[in-house]
Amino acid sequence: MPHLPESDVPVRLHDALLARGETVAAAESLTAGLFCATLATVPGASATLRGGVVVYATELKTALAGVPAELLAEHGPVSPETAGALADGVRERCGATWGVGLTGVAGPDPVDGHGPGRVYLGISGRGRTDVVELDLPGDRAAVRAGTVTTAMEALLARLG
Repeated sequence: MPHLPESDVPVRLHDALLARGETVAAAESLTAGLFCATLATVPGASATLRGGVVVYATELKTALAGVPAELLAEHGPVSPETAGALADGVRERCGATWGVGLTGVAGPDPVDGHGPGRVYLGISGRGRTDVVELDLPGDRAAVRAGTVTTAMEALLARLG
């Protein structure tokens, strides 16, 4: 049996998606694949997790997730606009019902004027894209883990 995270959030997300016949894909910057890896700990995750892209480098946000280069030039890689575009792009490119876009600063140093713990979370699906701004406490590991849990909880909330 695979080791499941201590939180039941990944299981609840998988079960909710499965019950609706829906899927998710993620474009991950600061989390570097942790969202997908966490959901994949749930047995049967292949029924709900379409895939994802790790877009740590700014130019990969355009090349792999379809974020317009002009948007990145105007708003930067850590912005609400970028999070929304990541979510839209990965949903479309992976053929998923839902797209999750994660960008931010894990720390310890600020990036582009944003302090450690500043995260933008985009969720795309059902005809709209929502973006949430977070300020998460802790070190790099805590910020990344908190981002994943918050993203899964936000998607659960959107599922209703």
